[in-house]
Amino acid sequence: MEIIGYIASILIGVALGLIGGGGSILTVPVLVYLFQVDAVLATAYSLFIVGLTSAVGSINYFKKGLVNIKTAVIFGIPSIIAVFATRAWIVPAIPAEVFSVGSFLVTKSILLLLLFALLMIAASYSMIKKSGSTHGETQGKQTFNYPMILLEGTIVGVLTGLVGAGGGFLIIPALVILSKLPMKEAVGTSLAIIAAKSLIGFFGEGGEVAIDWLFLFKVSAFAIAGIFIGTALSKKVDGAQLKPAFGWFVLIMGIYILVKETLFQ
Repeated sequence: MEIIGYIASILIGVALGLIGGGGSILTVPVLVYLFQVDAVLATAYSLFIVGLTSAVGSINYFKKGLVNIKTAVIFGIPSIIAVFATRAWIVPAIPAEVFSVGSFLVTKSILLLLLFALLMIAASYSMIKKSGSTHGETQGKQTFNYPMILLEGTIVGVLTGLVGAGGGFLIIPALVILSKLPMKEAVGTSLAIIAAKSLIGFFGEGGEVAIDWLFLFKVSAFAIAGIFIGTALSKKVDGAQLKPAFGWFVLIMGIYILVKETLFQ
């Protein structure tokens, strides 16, 4: 299973390099079901892996001038504050045993996995649906819908803090619609935002969490190798065409987690 886990870690990076947003959503399931990492710890590990991989992936976009710094700052600040606060105070405040329904006990780990499964299903919808104006090249002068940017940045930050996902499937459409960014620039800017908020959220981890740094760096290294493969493949393969198929895979994974954590405990 460990070997399969490292292969899957490469696929996380490949998906991130090929389709931009959404690839990092596989990180927590890989950690929990292939590496047998506790769900709460997996959400913390995922922040580091996703953050480091996104940082490496954003370098090429920086070189091409496809990262809008002003947008990254405006969207990133509330997102970073929210993810830091969530990891430092909200996640540690969740009790070990949350509630029970009959004989079914919802623990902290199960709750986070159920939230993650719902997020995966939501992400799959955004990948499967036919691309419209949110995936086209936006023309005209850049404008900022500040209230909505602050609100969505905060929501994405809280979700990232709770479940350890980068949230690119939420950020990219928001940048296109709310900031009028062209699609390629939105992807590059999204990677920069994800890198900053994920890494800061990881280091804002509350409580005494024992980090297996060797394991964390090994998984990150495989994911980073994958993003280089994905970036190279993106020059030959249209990531937009692969996105719906990946979306169906994410949907199946989300349903699997829901069923496993509720019916087969």
